[in-house]
Amino acid sequence: MSRKITIKALKYNPLSKVSKPHFAEYTLEETPGMTLFIALTMIREKIDADLSFDFVCRAGICGSCGMMVNGKPRLACRTLTKDFPDGKIQLMPMPAFKLIKDLSVDTGTWMNGMSKRVESWIHSSKEVDISKIEERVEPEVAQEVFELDRCIECGICLAACGTKLMRPDFIGAVGINRVARFEVDSHDERTDEDYYELIGDDDGVFGCMSLLACEDNCPKHLPLQSKIAYMRRKLVALR
Repeated sequence: MSRKITIKALKYNPLSKVSKPHFAEYTLEETPGMTLFIALTMIREKIDADLSFDFVCRAGICGSCGMMVNGKPRLACRTLTKDFPDGKIQLMPMPAFKLIKDLSVDTGTWMNGMSKRVESWIHSSKEVDISKIEERVEPEVAQEVFELDRCIECGICLAACGTKLMRPDFIGAVGINRVARFEVDSHDERTDEDYYELIGDDDGVFGCMSLLACEDNCPKHLPLQSKIAYMRRKLVALR
């Protein structure tokens, strides 16, 4: 049996002089397997063409559709409407990022800045010769690097982070995870002292209050808790 669901979405265009933050309420008929992405698409196609939200892949890979769903950060494409028994869903844009319009926020600018801040590239003194076989990497190291590389930069860990909301320059779990990814990579020649210079302060690994909302809400189930603790143990010895 299908049912009616009610979606309340925050609408606000910060570039408009007349726009004011308000909730728009939409009622639609739930379909089998309906996700929030499908519901929002139906709203935009049939009810309110002005509603703004982001999406690309629809498969939980691109990280574009992050938003606050009944107060918790989620990916719209991975959230089923049937999981809300009362059929009432409130949507808001994720905090910690610049608002573009309605449910759309600019995660790209922040992620790009984070990548530059932690120098998110291999640091090596070796010259690469593509005519030769690549340098061997132990399988367990390659697997650990791959595991940390699964981050889709959706920003959900930041939206869930109390430290980030209080400390705007905090690098967050995504930044610490990125550093951990290069720390375990045998191609990277940086030392613990080098990583300390990048994240060894209260806006880095020592600013984390260990609330662990990052790991609790990560849609890719990354080991953020253990990697934050790992980097903190390594760098605290240098203080």
